[in-house]
Amino acid sequence: MSATWDPPPPRRSGTSLLPVLIPIAVLIVAAVAVGSWLQFSERQAGDRVRTAGSTAADRVDVEATVQRVDAAGRELVLRVRVVPRGALGEEDGTAPVAGLGLQTSAATLGDLAFKAHERLTPRDVQVALTGGSIGDYPFDTYKTDIEFRAVMDGRQVPVRILFSNNDTLFSVTAEPLTARQEAVLGLSVARSGSLLVFVGFMMVVMWALAASVIIGTWYLMTRGEGLVWPALAWMAATLFALSAFRNTAPGTPPIGCVLDWFAFLWAESIIALCLIAVVVTGVRTSLRQKDAA
Repeated sequence: MSATWDPPPPRRSGTSLLPVLIPIAVLIVAAVAVGSWLQFSERQAGDRVRTAGSTAADRVDVEATVQRVDAAGRELVLRVRVVPRGALGEEDGTAPVAGLGLQTSAATLGDLAFKAHERLTPRDVQVALTGGSIGDYPFDTYKTDIEFRAVMDGRQVPVRILFSNNDTLFSVTAEPLTARQEAVLGLSVARSGSLLVFVGFMMVVMWALAASVIIGTWYLMTRGEGLVWPALAWMAATLFALSAFRNTAPGTPPIGCVLDWFAFLWAESIIALCLIAVVVTGVRTSLRQKDAA
């Protein structure tokens, strides 16, 4: 009796997803690694404390921290904490041994005065910014100087400034300008790296949406589809959603800034013109079809 032959089972159709999933996983890991490195670098730059002034044992330390940068008002807010060291302070530097005055630069709005033997509390001072324009958002930059000169009991005493930045929307670089008893720092203020990346992503998205609407318009006008209401609703929703998306830009950019002229205004104009063209073409096509029927 002859042996029977069974045909092999049919192989499953389709290709494996592994060659696709592996590159995607590699890209995700690389993106997370680059993002982690950028976030860590920006955090390190924000936590860095820059110093200027005297290092004498008997001195006045001024801890100045940027709390907020108001680009529209062209000023920044400094939180100042004063700590007298050595023979100039008492109770571990919480109070001066005599009347203490801090004279500031012309850009700082107002000097500071502290009474003898009274507990020192932080003060907020406003510093005017020069140069730059908020219309250059997000590439606007500003400059200013901060200076502190300490006078105790009628005589000048050494002072040292410890500068840091707490505003995550701006990066501030500080350079010492003098080595005398006064402490002077030259500040350069610019938008942070995270904000630049986010605004750049917004501009790419705006142009991508405009390009997608152009492609949809070309398809509808060349196919003679008439009035396609789902497509019109999508275009109209994109037109209004783009305005809301633009308003999510951090730092409340003004109308007419670089963001608008590089992407937003052009994308809005293109989408509006495409919507009008689709409506006009669709109405004419529908009328012709109705007359032919």
